[in-house]
Amino acid sequence: MSLWTSLEPASTTVDPGGSATVRLRLRNTGDVVEEYHFEAVGSLAPWTAVEPQSLRLYPGTTGSVDLTFAPPRTPDATAGPNPYAVRITPTEHPEATTVPEGNVTITPFTEVRAELIPPTVKGRFRGRPKLAVDNLGNTKLTASVSGSDNGDQLSYEIHPGSVQIEPGRAAFVRTTLKPRQIIWFGSAEQRPYTLAVQRSGVTPLDVEGTYVQRGFLPRWLVAFLSVLLALAITFVMLWIAYKPQVRSTATEKSQDAAISTLPPSPSPSAGAPKAPSAEATAPPAAARQTGGAGAEGGGSEKEETEAPERTAATAVQQLATEDPGGRHICYRVYTADKGWTDAVCDGEPAGAAGEGTPLKAVNIAVSGTNGTSGGAFTPDPASTKGEGHFPEPWSNAADGIDNYVGSTKKDAPDLMGFTISVDAGKGAVCQSTYVNSDAWLGLACDDPENGLEFTYAGTHDNTSWIEAVKLRV
Repeated sequence: MSLWTSLEPASTTVDPGGSATVRLRLRNTGDVVEEYHFEAVGSLAPWTAVEPQSLRLYPGTTGSVDLTFAPPRTPDATAGPNPYAVRITPTEHPEATTVPEGNVTITPFTEVRAELIPPTVKGRFRGRPKLAVDNLGNTKLTASVSGSDNGDQLSYEIHPGSVQIEPGRAAFVRTTLKPRQIIWFGSAEQRPYTLAVQRSGVTPLDVEGTYVQRGFLPRWLVAFLSVLLALAITFVMLWIAYKPQVRSTATEKSQDAAISTLPPSPSPSAGAPKAPSAEATAPPAAARQTGGAGAEGGGSEKEETEAPERTAATAVQQLATEDPGGRHICYRVYTADKGWTDAVCDGEPAGAAGEGTPLKAVNIAVSGTNGTSGGAFTPDPASTKGEGHFPEPWSNAADGIDNYVGSTKKDAPDLMGFTISVDAGKGAVCQSTYVNSDAWLGLACDDPENGLEFTYAGTHDNTSWIEAVKLRV
């Protein structure tokens, strides 16, 4: 069994949305009667019609079949050469199937659609619409996008400025609209604008939108401020007009009358206040109380004297009186906003831990340790390592005498820490400080017997300071 076929023409051209016909001629070169069935195959098969779909031929006879190609006007009909084929299946000898091939060229077409999403945007300073560009043609689309408006009232930021879109696909272009002038007061204004999709050699496709520019201050707020201003002006005018007049009804007295009202001079018998004795100037070992009934010379008035400042030495002298053989340490701290705190002793906290207030100075006094020695450690702006320094030499004080570390001057630096030591043969001093960037540090002591002659209380970081302290001996 054999078959001869021929496509007339072998190649053809068709427009999307149109049609083209190719004739398939065939001859039965066998020696039996055969019936042939025809089926289009390949990418063009959905758009190919075969008429008739079967044909019966006697040996040596010829017949023909028409192949009609009708691609739609859609992106699926890819522009350019498109091969096709027809499968011919004999009924009597199905194993002898024949597939002749041909070529159909689909002509290109372009179709673009653009849409603003949303078509109207609102804002005070900017609007951000999107431009959707659809390629409904069957070839790749290359286009650029630009914006314009009447009066040049808007500026445009377009990204991307140009697009390449495959057939049947869409691209989104982000656009930012900015008004060139701000509406401070008043109602919103509509500003029409146009985005143009420009292709080479083709009239631009214009898409129109509207940007509604709102006022910076809403109308109700402008009205409210106007009413408020009017009320304020009215109040000031009424205050000026009806301000109460204060008049003085006092009359000047004559010089004689004024002299007669002066208090009498104190008599010699009343006595002047005595100068404090040397005993009174020394820090008292315990709180003293004034006498009972009154001052010498009778009278019902009591002499009032200002209580002396209770320093660390005052507090430690009182403890030394109560416990002559013991070791004690008393101390108080100075901050710029509160001044000196009350003196505390033997491990009690001095300062405001956790409030962020740096210490400026510490007042320390001891008993039973042959005195104290210490020095202030303050920030060093010139340090390349971010650490502080000891700006002044250490200070020393005997038992029962105030020792001051740091300064109470107005511009005194914050205390990052301080050193403290006692006599090597009279025990050890221990300390714990509260650092602003940390918390209460662990208890640390000096150890004179092992070469550690002092203990350091605080931090070395220029950006930190101490807020409270605890001391014991």
